[in-house]
This record gives sequence, C-alpha cells and structure tokens, in this order.
Amino acid sequence: MDAAATRQLASDRIANFTESVIREMTRLAVEHDAINLAQGYPDFAAPAAIKAAARKAISQDINQYAITWGARNFRQAIAEKYRRWYGLELDPEREITVCCGSTEGMIASLLATVNPGDEVIVFEPFYENYGPDTELCGAARRLVPLHPPDWRFDPDELRRAFGPRTRGIILNTPNNPTGKVFTRLELDLIAGLCREFDALAYSDEIYEHILFGETPHHPMIALEGMRDRSVLVNSMSKTYSVTGWRVGWVVASTALTDSIRKVHDFLTVGAAAPLQQAGVTALGLPADYYERLRAGYRRRRDRLLDLLESAGFRCWVPDGAYYVMTDISGFDAADDVELVRRLIREAGVAAVPGSSFYSDPARGARQVRFCFCKKQTTLEEAGRRLRRWARGR
Repeated sequence: MDAAATRQLASDRIANFTESVIREMTRLAVEHDAINLAQGYPDFAAPAAIKAAARKAISQDINQYAITWGARNFRQAIAEKYRRWYGLELDPEREITVCCGSTEGMIASLLATVNPGDEVIVFEPFYENYGPDTELCGAARRLVPLHPPDWRFDPDELRRAFGPRTRGIILNTPNNPTGKVFTRLELDLIAGLCREFDALAYSDEIYEHILFGETPHHPMIALEGMRDRSVLVNSMSKTYSVTGWRVGWVVASTALTDSIRKVHDFLTVGAAAPLQQAGVTALGLPADYYERLRAGYRRRRDRLLDLLESAGFRCWVPDGAYYVMTDISGFDAADDVELVRRLIREAGVAAVPGSSFYSDPARGARQVRFCFCKKQTTLEEAGRRLRRWARGR
C-alpha cells in the first residue's frame, strides 16, 4: 500500500501524532546497547511484599474480571491511604475509579468531561501525553510557560489563559519533566481561577511521594472549593516501582466519577485483577517505606547531578519526581535531537530531547532530560560513559 493510501486510512484526529519520543529513545537505546536514562522506569526490584501479594493472588485464582471500576478492597485501600495522608474522606463506592495506569486515567477523564471546541490549559514544558490527550478530545490547548531556573509561572500569564471556553487545566505536581513542586500559594491561585471561571483541575499526582525540598505535596482536590471540580489521577507505577503493572486510579466527585467510569468501561473494561490485590498490600505499606523511597531518590538525584555537571551539562535541580532537565548550550550540537542521538551512538547513554516537551520544538532545542530512577551502579556507569565522551569531543 502506498503512502497516500495509508494516510487515507488514518483519522483526522491523529494527523499530528508521532511516535512517543520517550519510547523512541528507549528503542534506540536497545538498538545501540546504551544505558537508558530516557524512559522513567526503575531498573531495580519492586518491593518484595507486593510481588509476593501478586503471586498469591494469581495462585488463588483471582484471574478474572474485577468490578469494572476496581476491586472493592482495592478502592477501600485507596480511600484509606488518602484519609491517612491528607485527611481526605472519600467514598470508595462512588468517588474512585481504578484504571489501567494514570495514562488511561487522564484520557478517560478528559474524554468524559471535555467537548470539542473547549479549551484546556497546560503548563509548558509538559509530559508528552498531554498533547495527544487534548487533541483526542477535540480541545484547544492554551499553554502557560514555566520559566527556568525555578520553573515558576507568571500569574498574569496564567490568568490570561483562562476564558469563557476554558473547560479545565492540567496540573502535574511534582512535575515531569522539570521536577517542579507547585507550592501551596501557587495551587491556591490556580484553584481560585478554576472557581472563578467554573473550570476543572485535572491533577496528575503520580510522583506525590518523590519529594526532596521543604515543599510538601498538596492534592488539588483537598483545597477549598475544589472538592467538586477536581479530577485526581494517580498510579502505583512510580511510588511502588511497578511501571509495567498499569494499575492506576481516578478520584473525583460522584457526578464526575459517573461520567469517567462510563468512558473507562469502554476503553479498557478494567485493570488487572491480581495486581489490584497486590495494590492493597502496596497502599498499606508503613510510613518508613515512603521515607526510604524519598531518601533513596535524593541520593540518586544528587549523584546524577554531580555526574552530569562533571560531563559539561548545566543542570536545573529538581525538587521532586525523578528527572533532571539540563541546559546543553555548552555543547557543539545543532540542537537537542542531534545531541541525544550522538549520546546514544557515541557515549552509550540515552536521554530525552527537551523539544519533545514543548509545542514549539525551538523552545526546548537547548534542553535534554535525564532520569535517575536507576541503580547506583547504573548511574555510575552512565557517568563514566558521559565523562569519557565529553573528554573525547
């Protein structure tokens, strides 16, 4: 079939879609036997207790469909965790939907609540899925820049993005790719605009427990006046190092949940039943698990910062999540894509070109993102390769 015929088979809604740049970098890393500091998945083991719980569930024949919106005991465990951590009282029967990862949670929520022609505000740089998500809904994006070095937004720029067609705003905190943790003051400002313009807040909180500074995580849904206009998306992936399990959830008011569940049902039916049972164990882990998680990632962050800077990268220090954005102005590459491809081929280390996080690639052409959710030995070897490459340029 020729190219023209192939194009005719594709729908208009995906005309601007390309392969995920992050997944492309993983593919190239495998092809060139490079260390993968591109895609955000750990190369170390998940907690033994939750792996054992998954094996037990399979052995006990919990292998058929769970309730479409999630096994009851898993939804109860989710509700209990939010009560314990944030003082939130949630109804697991009417306000929690278990999804196939936070990726499905976000698109199901948007498809359930956004109409073609609506506007959705997105902070930029943004996680690459948010672009296709809004396009699949037929929505127009209104972009608000985050300004380095501390990735703050201008309140006046944000206010100008809101208008009569605004349906909602996507918020990711802690943030991928920048590592920004939105402060309570910033969240209150966003919440105030949502209330003023009758807009929803779609809050991606998947990195909630990976924090390094003094700024704590505040769920948007817990803020004054946001209980009925927030959609909280989260997952087991990052907190429990099980990115391949694809078990996430959406928390929202009953009215919003009713719509989200309809879309979720027809997208995926339900998340893996035995892994939901393992999720009950995961969400019940003691407080010291989260303390160790944070301390371990802080050590990895600090070490990767040292390794990158010794190889000539200028780093923006992240306050959360497990990524480091870097400035590559000191290198003689034409742009970020060229440098990343050279790193994979010549240094044997994969990263993500910064342009993939911007609507206009030129805005990220001097930026590259590295992840540090890797074993210390992996990071040390990546550092050796990068320093050797830098010396030989």
